[in-house]
Amino acid sequence: MDGLLEFSPVVSSLAAQRTIKSPIGCRGIGLHSGLRVAMTLHPAPAGHGIVFRRADLGIDIPARFDHVAETQLCTSLAHPGHGEARIGTIEHLMAALGGCGIDNLLVELDGPELPILDGSASPLVFLLDCAGIVEQPVERAVIEVLRPVRVANGASFAELRPGSFGFEMALSIEFDDTPIGRQALSLSLSEAIFRRELAFARTFTRACDVERLQAAGLAKGGSLSNAVVVDDARVLNPAGLRMPDEFVRHKLLDVVGDMALAGAPIRGRFIGHRSGHGMNNQLLRALFADSTAYRWVSSGASHPVGISGLQLSAAAAPA
Repeated sequence: MDGLLEFSPVVSSLAAQRTIKSPIGCRGIGLHSGLRVAMTLHPAPAGHGIVFRRADLGIDIPARFDHVAETQLCTSLAHPGHGEARIGTIEHLMAALGGCGIDNLLVELDGPELPILDGSASPLVFLLDCAGIVEQPVERAVIEVLRPVRVANGASFAELRPGSFGFEMALSIEFDDTPIGRQALSLSLSEAIFRRELAFARTFTRACDVERLQAAGLAKGGSLSNAVVVDDARVLNPAGLRMPDEFVRHKLLDVVGDMALAGAPIRGRFIGHRSGHGMNNQLLRALFADSTAYRWVSSGASHPVGISGLQLSAAAAPA
């Protein structure tokens, strides 16, 4: 499996922390709740990180892997001391932030789920561009993978390996549905590559799963305007696919979003087969559970830097 996945030439990572210049907001429907939600992105100072705020509850939840509470069909965060404070379907925004190199942001919501918009990260990238992306006079720290860490479940697996450059990704997926089948893609993440190769890829589901999901109280806001729906040999969306391998591209978009919950960019290689949100989160937990598997370095060079807050909380994360 691994031998079939080749890595593309890599690009260097940015050295300065970044945020947005001005607040910006939007309204939309939550994919699973079906509720209308207002979201506002606010600039945040250097060292702040990405933080979600439930404005209706007055509770903040840092965007970290150890606050992930649900990964069944999306990635959801929960405040450890307030079980009612949850934020669902964060992965597309986290992918946009990770792909565009945003380190510090306050995301304010008046409900329990982010708006799904068109099911991709493109509208969120558009919001960031409209707000303006600005550098901050503080160096960005990077998590460097020092040795392989792997999680697996049957034939599915996800792995982080040491890398020489930025963040490289290789993923393969396999579905019985003819439009999906077996797809594989590898690339080296940069802002330009994220915008061009991944941001447009929409979430997808199978028609046979829609009734089951809605019966379980999920996908209440789902439609052909915010998801690709596959019915055996057909794509039901009237306009079809944005690219023949849109499916694996969206899965790689999810990887970018889930890995952004590490709290800083990762320098290493991600390799996965049929992995999803749950396995991606398990991989980060496995990485931070082993202090010999990673170290913090500056983004411009391979020398250690002093990082305390996230490192301590990461080490304490449940297995």
